[in-house]
Amino acid sequence: MNKKVSCFGELLLRLSPVLDRQWIHSASMPVFVGGAELNVATALAKWNLPVEYSTALPDNYLSREICEHIAQKNIGIRPIQFSGERIGTYYLPQGTDLKNGGVIYDRKYSSFGSLKPGMIDWDEVLRDVRWFHFSAISPALTEDVAAVCREGAAAAAAKGITVSIDLNFRASLWKYGKKPAEIMPSLVEYCDVVMGNIWAANSLLGIEVDPEIHLHGNKHDFLAHATKTAVAMQKRFPKVKTIANTFRFDQGDGGILYYASLDTAGQQYHSTELVAARIVDKVGSGDCFMAGLIYGLYHKHAPQEVIETAANAAFGKLMEKGDATNQDMETIKKRISAHG
Repeated sequence: MNKKVSCFGELLLRLSPVLDRQWIHSASMPVFVGGAELNVATALAKWNLPVEYSTALPDNYLSREICEHIAQKNIGIRPIQFSGERIGTYYLPQGTDLKNGGVIYDRKYSSFGSLKPGMIDWDEVLRDVRWFHFSAISPALTEDVAAVCREGAAAAAAKGITVSIDLNFRASLWKYGKKPAEIMPSLVEYCDVVMGNIWAANSLLGIEVDPEIHLHGNKHDFLAHATKTAVAMQKRFPKVKTIANTFRFDQGDGGILYYASLDTAGQQYHSTELVAARIVDKVGSGDCFMAGLIYGLYHKHAPQEVIETAANAAFGKLMEKGDATNQDMETIKKRISAHG
């Protein structure tokens, strides 16, 4: 039996109103079950990787229905802990993304946000696990949750489990009196695989970025800067062996330009440039990229195949509504061939 991927993070309910008061007139708004790490787990399960999801939920009927929903996606729910009082939620108008100022979080005092060191049995969570994944969103919640993430990453590293992190930066979080660069380095030091972008590496780790590159940079400049960021990261965190950076730029009226890079073993690999005139939903594309990255590295694919899989998975997610992808791997491979 193949060993599992364990994804650890907060489950969130996303409420997506249609603005101009339409949600008031219709007395409704769509609700999506998500969260960055659950989105990763959902994609991996869709692609037939053995995966479990670890989080904290209150012990009530809503949580039980959510757990049934997750289990039906072939995601293991054994590590889910029942504690605390509430499920975190957030509001995001349809068509925007989590970097947009329109996001409204309502997750304070959630079950996950109330976790404290010592509450999780990491030996149990990491049983039969080959890969442990978490993101920079969790340590942004509270200093205690950051310490819990450190516990998990350290326990996984001590067991020889591959550890990955998504450096997703949320400016609207980090409200507990610590700067990200005071917290994140002590987590990244346990990681083997890091995904993010050159700006997130600056915000979360203090790695230098050209403050005007977005004004004058072209693709060559961005890819060169990605390697510069990777070199700085590996010098500072010797355990990190693989660094992926994504580049997503708005194009025209609702379009997207997308590509990504992978730096490993002193070489850079970059994906085909992907362009769409229209997109459906920006939420979850980074999570889908992370899942594609894990998928390729888990199967020990060649670096170029890994980055093409991750980038094309993320690009496909931009054409889907909802938090997690419904693409199968065959669809992603066909897209790679079409753009190859």
